[in-house]
Amino acid sequence: MDDSTKNFIEDIIDEELASGKVSEIITRFPPEPNGYLHIGHAKALCINFGIKERYHGKCNLRFDDTNPAKEDVEYMESIKEDIKWLGFEWDGLYNASDYFEKMYECAVKLIKEGKAYVCDLSAEQISLTRGTFNEPGTPSPNRNRSVEENLDLFERMRAGEFADGEKVLRAKIDMASPNINMRDPVIYRISHATHPHTGNKWCIYPMYDFAHPIEDAVEGITHSLCSLEFENHRPLYDWVTENCGFDPRPRQIEFARLNLTHAVMSKRFIKRLVDEKIVWGWDDPRLLTLSGIRERGYTPASIKDFCARIGVAKADSLVDISILEHCVREDLNNHAQRAMVVTKPLKLVIDNYPEGKTEQMYIENNPQQEGAGYHEVGFSKELYIEQEDFSVEPPPKYFRLKPDGIVRLKGAYIIKCTGFDTDSKGNVIAVHADYLEGTRSGEEGANMKVKGTIHWVNASDCVDVTLNMFDYLIEDGDGDYMDRVNRNSLTVLHGKAERLVADAPVHTRFQFLRQGYFIKRNERNEFNSIVGLKDSFKAR
Repeated sequence: MDDSTKNFIEDIIDEELASGKVSEIITRFPPEPNGYLHIGHAKALCINFGIKERYHGKCNLRFDDTNPAKEDVEYMESIKEDIKWLGFEWDGLYNASDYFEKMYECAVKLIKEGKAYVCDLSAEQISLTRGTFNEPGTPSPNRNRSVEENLDLFERMRAGEFADGEKVLRAKIDMASPNINMRDPVIYRISHATHPHTGNKWCIYPMYDFAHPIEDAVEGITHSLCSLEFENHRPLYDWVTENCGFDPRPRQIEFARLNLTHAVMSKRFIKRLVDEKIVWGWDDPRLLTLSGIRERGYTPASIKDFCARIGVAKADSLVDISILEHCVREDLNNHAQRAMVVTKPLKLVIDNYPEGKTEQMYIENNPQQEGAGYHEVGFSKELYIEQEDFSVEPPPKYFRLKPDGIVRLKGAYIIKCTGFDTDSKGNVIAVHADYLEGTRSGEEGANMKVKGTIHWVNASDCVDVTLNMFDYLIEDGDGDYMDRVNRNSLTVLHGKAERLVADAPVHTRFQFLRQGYFIKRNERNEFNSIVGLKDSFKAR
């Protein structure tokens, strides 16, 4: 193991292995199935499954399905797909609901030992009596109910005699604790909702802070790795495992969550964007959900590289999205197929090229890959170039096509502009040029130096393509996320492409020369932009 790449979690694990406290490392990934996973979950996945791989241990996938009103099988299936897409394999697949009977037994044990009681206060009343950081909480009037009364009420809660919110079960800990989470937290609530796995068997459900440590303990989890917002919940986590009689007990360790510019790490807000149809769905390429990232064309390798680069820290920080884009760009540069696509076509007529003649030019498939070879592109009298690659009155240092100017057509000939056609409004609708014989790429005359090279497609055999161009969905800043939604984050272009892209399978990733990276979305030749060619990230 390379010590230079270790993080503080691995330092802790190494110490415990050396001391004999643990012999096998078992972690878990426990998402609540109330939405799709996002890039923040990718970090947690890489940490938990990375620990598994590094120590040849195990990692379970467990769905925290303790809130049936918000959970759905659809979300569970999407989570499994995302994890597999990243290349991870779980050892055990569990649901929190698998342990409902065990959790109920633990709750009864706490009641019998005088460590839990049934409370009649509403959620609002409990919140008001919780106290502040400077003032202790006010005990519930039900705090000193007898064990017998609490057991009877809790059994009747399970039997369905009470309405939602009418009663809760609270742990009896310390209403004056400096940690507000320890001030008699609610550990069971009533919810008459149909559960996706248990149906209507239960109408009481454990709270996360009670359920999670029990699940970890039952599964033999050695290290419960979670994000920093659970740090203040750790005393309660330990209280539950200790007072429910588990031995050995898992250890909770917190790490900084991922905060990314131009992104929102909130399933609740993402769901709002989906519900209000601001985005296409949970897999919208502008969202940083893992399904959206997959649709966008990001690669699993680039996501893992990104998580490795940002590291595992103890304090929260804001990560610039350019680092993520750099990782994606670097991976695609090494693996993406090259092709030529014109996004805003302008016809180019090679006047001195023979009518009806077609030659095959050769474009490198990927110059970064040794032995990747070339593919053929047809070349004839009429081509398409980008509108911005021709200017009647060019600015200084404009090295593309202009009246009497010369450029090289990528992989083909050097040409000289001889004129242009305009419509009734003065808009350029066609450019005319002559090709210079002997300047075809690879020929001796090809050594002639020109300052500009532009890409093109052959008019006679090119295909129409639709390009979805994405800008950031969320503008950086403060305030409500809805006020920062970029309503113009999608631009649709209709261009021309060489035939290669039409013959490629769906989900093929391309570098469109001078344009950026794209992924083929469907058989209708619709492409999603992945990331541009320009890199704003500066490695240190």
